[in-house]
Amino acid sequence: MPVLSVNGLSASYRKNKVLNEVRFDVQQGTLTSIVGPNGAGKSTLLKVMLELHPKLSGTVQFFGSTYSQAKSRIGYVPQRGSVDWDFPTNALDVVMMGLYGKIGWLKWPKRSHRDLAMAALDEMGMADYADRQISQLSGGQQQRVFLARALVQDADLYFLDEPLAGVDAATERAIMDTLKVLKNKGRTVMVVHHDLQTVEDYFDQVLMLNRGVIAHGKTAETFTKENIYRTYGGTLRWMEEKLG
Repeated sequence: MPVLSVNGLSASYRKNKVLNEVRFDVQQGTLTSIVGPNGAGKSTLLKVMLELHPKLSGTVQFFGSTYSQAKSRIGYVPQRGSVDWDFPTNALDVVMMGLYGKIGWLKWPKRSHRDLAMAALDEMGMADYADRQISQLSGGQQQRVFLARALVQDADLYFLDEPLAGVDAATERAIMDTLKVLKNKGRTVMVVHHDLQTVEDYFDQVLMLNRGVIAHGKTAETFTKENIYRTYGGTLRWMEEKLG
Protein backbone atom coordinates (compact mmCIF):
# COMPACT_ATOMS: atom_id res chain seq x y z
CA MET A 1 0.00 0.00 0.00
CA PRO A 2 1.36 3.47 -0.89
CA VAL A 3 2.14 5.86 1.94
CA LEU A 4 0.32 8.55 -0.04
CA SER A 5 -2.23 8.09 -2.82
CA VAL A 6 -3.66 11.09 -4.72
CA ASN A 7 -6.42 10.48 -7.23
CA GLY A 8 -8.05 13.10 -9.46
CA LEU A 9 -7.23 16.03 -7.18
CA SER A 10 -8.35 19.45 -8.45
CA ALA A 11 -8.35 22.85 -6.74
CA SER A 12 -8.65 26.53 -7.54
CA TYR A 13 -7.99 30.00 -6.17
CA ARG A 14 -11.07 32.09 -6.80
CA LYS A 15 -11.95 31.09 -10.38
CA ASN A 16 -8.41 30.14 -11.39
CA LYS A 17 -7.89 26.39 -11.50
CA VAL A 18 -4.42 25.65 -10.16
CA LEU A 19 -4.59 21.85 -9.86
CA ASN A 20 -6.22 19.70 -12.51
CA GLU A 21 -6.83 15.97 -12.01
CA VAL A 22 -3.57 15.35 -10.14
CA ARG A 23 -2.81 11.65 -9.68
CA PHE A 24 0.21 9.93 -8.14
CA ASP A 25 1.28 7.42 -5.49
CA VAL A 26 4.26 7.70 -3.14
CA GLN A 27 5.98 4.69 -1.62
CA GLN A 28 7.54 4.42 1.82
CA GLY A 29 11.17 5.43 2.33
CA THR A 30 11.44 7.79 -0.62
CA LEU A 31 12.78 11.34 -0.83
CA THR A 32 10.77 13.17 -3.49
CA SER A 33 11.28 16.59 -5.03
CA ILE A 34 8.20 18.45 -6.28
CA VAL A 35 9.30 20.76 -9.08
CA GLY A 36 7.55 23.03 -11.55
CA PRO A 37 7.38 26.65 -12.71
CA ASN A 38 5.89 29.48 -10.66
CA GLY A 39 2.14 29.08 -10.50
CA ALA A 40 2.31 25.34 -11.19
CA GLY A 41 0.44 24.53 -7.97
CA LYS A 42 3.29 23.03 -5.93
CA SER A 43 2.51 24.73 -2.61
CA THR A 44 -1.21 24.46 -3.27
CA LEU A 45 -0.82 20.71 -3.69
CA LEU A 46 0.61 20.40 -0.18
CA LYS A 47 -2.07 22.62 1.32
CA VAL A 48 -4.92 20.76 -0.37
CA MET A 49 -3.57 17.37 0.68
CA LEU A 50 -3.25 18.62 4.27
CA GLU A 51 -6.73 20.19 4.21
CA LEU A 52 -5.38 23.72 4.52
CA HIS A 53 -7.07 24.69 1.24
CA PRO A 54 -10.34 23.32 -0.16
CA LYS A 55 -10.37 20.90 -3.07
CA LEU A 56 -12.78 20.87 -6.00
CA SER A 57 -12.65 17.13 -6.49
CA GLY A 58 -10.54 14.04 -5.95
CA THR A 59 -9.32 11.97 -3.04
CA VAL A 60 -6.18 11.82 -0.89
CA GLN A 61 -5.27 8.83 1.24
CA PHE A 62 -2.50 8.64 3.82
CA PHE A 63 -1.50 5.11 4.83
CA GLY A 64 -4.80 3.93 3.39
CA SER A 65 -6.92 6.29 5.48
CA THR A 66 -8.02 9.92 5.66
CA TYR A 67 -5.92 12.86 6.75
CA SER A 68 -7.86 13.27 10.00
CA GLN A 69 -7.12 9.65 10.90
CA ALA A 70 -3.44 9.85 9.90
CA LYS A 71 -2.43 13.42 10.82
CA SER A 72 -0.47 12.34 13.91
CA ARG A 73 1.88 10.53 11.50
CA ILE A 74 2.42 13.58 9.27
CA GLY A 75 4.87 16.48 9.68
CA TYR A 76 4.68 19.75 7.75
CA VAL A 77 7.12 22.64 7.31
CA PRO A 78 5.45 25.59 5.53
CA GLN A 79 7.19 28.25 3.47
CA ARG A 80 9.21 30.52 5.72
CA GLY A 81 7.54 33.58 4.20
CA SER A 82 4.11 32.40 5.38
CA VAL A 83 5.10 32.45 9.07
CA ASP A 84 4.67 35.41 11.42
CA TRP A 85 8.22 35.66 12.70
CA ASP A 86 7.34 38.62 14.93
CA PHE A 87 5.20 36.40 17.16
CA PRO A 88 6.72 36.68 20.66
CA THR A 89 8.12 33.20 21.24
CA ASN A 90 11.53 31.60 21.43
CA ALA A 91 13.05 28.74 19.43
CA LEU A 92 12.40 26.11 22.10
CA ASP A 93 8.71 27.03 22.32
CA VAL A 94 8.37 26.76 18.54
CA VAL A 95 9.78 23.24 18.61
CA MET A 96 7.56 22.32 21.57
CA MET A 97 4.55 23.13 19.37
CA GLY A 98 5.38 20.00 17.42
CA LEU A 99 4.66 17.97 20.56
CA TYR A 100 1.16 19.27 21.24
CA GLY A 101 -0.29 16.04 19.88
CA LYS A 102 1.58 14.15 22.61
CA ILE A 103 1.28 16.75 25.37
CA GLY A 104 -2.38 17.58 24.79
CA TRP A 105 -3.90 21.05 24.52
CA LEU A 106 -4.11 23.14 27.72
CA LYS A 107 -1.67 20.82 29.50
CA TRP A 108 1.79 21.71 30.77
CA PRO A 109 4.69 19.97 29.02
CA LYS A 110 6.79 17.57 31.06
CA ARG A 111 10.55 17.57 31.38
CA SER A 112 10.66 14.65 28.95
CA HIS A 113 8.90 16.80 26.33
CA ARG A 114 11.41 19.60 26.83
CA ASP A 115 14.26 17.13 26.47
CA LEU A 116 12.84 15.89 23.16
CA ALA A 117 12.56 19.45 21.88
CA MET A 118 16.11 20.28 22.95
CA ALA A 119 17.40 17.12 21.26
CA ALA A 120 15.71 18.16 18.01
CA LEU A 121 17.23 21.64 18.24
CA ASP A 122 20.62 20.10 18.91
CA GLU A 123 20.26 17.83 15.86
CA MET A 124 19.76 20.96 13.74
CA GLY A 125 22.68 22.77 15.39
CA MET A 126 20.36 25.20 17.20
CA ALA A 127 20.58 24.13 20.85
CA ASP A 128 22.51 27.28 21.78
CA TYR A 129 19.63 29.38 20.42
CA ALA A 130 16.84 27.71 22.42
CA ASP A 131 16.00 30.89 24.36
CA ARG A 132 16.44 33.25 21.42
CA GLN A 133 13.35 35.02 20.09
CA ILE A 134 12.58 33.70 16.62
CA SER A 135 12.47 37.25 15.23
CA GLN A 136 16.15 37.59 16.18
CA LEU A 137 17.23 34.55 14.16
CA SER A 138 18.53 34.62 10.61
CA GLY A 139 16.48 33.09 7.82
CA GLY A 140 18.56 29.94 7.82
CA GLN A 141 18.31 29.62 11.59
CA GLN A 142 14.53 30.06 11.46
CA GLN A 143 14.31 27.29 8.88
CA ARG A 144 16.39 24.98 11.07
CA VAL A 145 14.03 25.65 14.02
CA PHE A 146 10.98 24.80 11.93
CA LEU A 147 12.60 21.60 10.72
CA ALA A 148 13.39 20.74 14.36
CA ARG A 149 9.68 21.24 15.13
CA ALA A 150 8.82 18.73 12.41
CA LEU A 151 11.49 16.27 13.57
CA VAL A 152 10.23 16.23 17.14
CA GLN A 153 6.86 14.98 15.90
CA ASP A 154 8.63 11.74 14.92
CA ALA A 155 6.36 11.48 11.87
CA ASP A 156 6.28 8.81 9.19
CA LEU A 157 5.58 11.24 6.34
CA TYR A 158 7.02 14.76 6.00
CA PHE A 159 6.05 17.61 3.70
CA LEU A 160 8.39 20.61 3.33
CA ASP A 161 7.56 23.67 1.25
CA GLU A 162 10.76 25.18 -0.21
CA PRO A 163 12.93 24.54 2.88
CA LEU A 164 16.10 25.48 0.97
CA ALA A 165 14.88 28.82 -0.36
CA GLY A 166 17.06 31.70 0.78
CA VAL A 167 19.23 29.72 3.20
CA ASP A 168 23.03 29.66 3.36
CA ALA A 169 25.07 26.74 2.07
CA ALA A 170 25.70 25.30 5.56
CA THR A 171 21.99 25.28 6.36
CA GLU A 172 21.19 23.70 3.00
CA ARG A 173 23.66 20.88 3.72
CA ALA A 174 22.30 20.42 7.26
CA ILE A 175 18.71 20.22 6.02
CA MET A 176 19.48 17.75 3.23
CA ASP A 177 21.63 15.60 5.53
CA THR A 178 18.70 15.44 7.96
CA LEU A 179 16.20 14.54 5.24
CA LYS A 180 18.46 11.78 3.94
CA VAL A 181 18.77 10.36 7.46
CA LEU A 182 14.97 10.29 7.68
CA LYS A 183 14.77 8.48 4.36
CA ASN A 184 17.35 5.93 5.48
CA LYS A 185 15.20 5.28 8.57
CA GLY A 186 12.28 4.37 6.31
CA ARG A 187 10.48 7.69 6.62
CA THR A 188 8.95 9.32 3.55
CA VAL A 189 9.75 12.92 2.61
CA MET A 190 8.27 15.22 -0.06
CA VAL A 191 9.93 18.58 -0.73
CA VAL A 192 8.80 21.49 -2.88
CA HIS A 193 12.07 22.48 -4.51
CA HIS A 194 13.12 25.34 -6.78
CA ASP A 195 16.71 24.59 -7.80
CA LEU A 196 16.65 22.17 -10.73
CA GLN A 197 20.43 21.88 -10.75
CA THR A 198 20.42 19.98 -7.43
CA VAL A 199 17.46 17.66 -8.05
CA GLU A 200 19.62 14.77 -9.26
CA ASP A 201 22.03 15.10 -6.32
CA TYR A 202 19.44 15.49 -3.57
CA PHE A 203 16.41 13.36 -4.45
CA ASP A 204 15.79 9.76 -5.50
CA GLN A 205 12.26 10.56 -6.77
CA VAL A 206 10.85 13.56 -8.62
CA LEU A 207 7.29 14.77 -9.17
CA MET A 208 7.15 17.21 -12.09
CA LEU A 209 4.07 19.39 -11.81
CA ASN A 210 2.43 22.07 -13.92
CA ARG A 211 -1.17 22.16 -12.66
CA GLY A 212 -1.24 18.47 -13.50
CA VAL A 213 1.40 15.77 -13.14
CA ILE A 214 3.78 15.90 -16.09
CA ALA A 215 5.98 13.03 -14.88
CA HIS A 216 6.65 11.14 -11.66
CA GLY A 217 9.16 8.45 -10.79
CA LYS A 218 12.80 7.72 -10.06
CA THR A 219 14.92 10.80 -10.65
CA ALA A 220 17.45 8.98 -12.81
CA GLU A 221 14.68 7.89 -15.19
CA THR A 222 12.20 10.78 -14.93
CA PHE A 223 14.25 13.98 -14.67
CA THR A 224 15.01 14.09 -18.38
CA LYS A 225 15.47 16.91 -20.85
CA GLU A 226 12.15 16.04 -22.49
CA ASN A 227 10.19 16.10 -19.22
CA ILE A 228 11.83 19.33 -18.11
CA TYR A 229 10.79 21.01 -21.34
CA ARG A 230 7.27 19.58 -20.99
CA THR A 231 7.06 20.93 -17.44
CA TYR A 232 8.61 24.37 -17.95
CA GLY A 233 7.83 24.98 -21.60
CA GLY A 234 11.51 25.24 -22.50
CA THR A 235 11.68 28.82 -21.28
CA LEU A 236 14.49 28.55 -18.75
CA ARG A 237 17.67 29.95 -20.26
CA TRP A 238 19.99 27.73 -18.25
CA MET A 239 18.43 24.62 -19.77
CA GLU A 240 20.24 25.11 -23.05
CA GLU A 241 23.59 25.22 -21.25
CA LYS A 242 22.96 22.42 -18.74
CA LEU A 243 21.01 20.00 -20.87
CA GLY A 244 22.50 20.74 -24.26
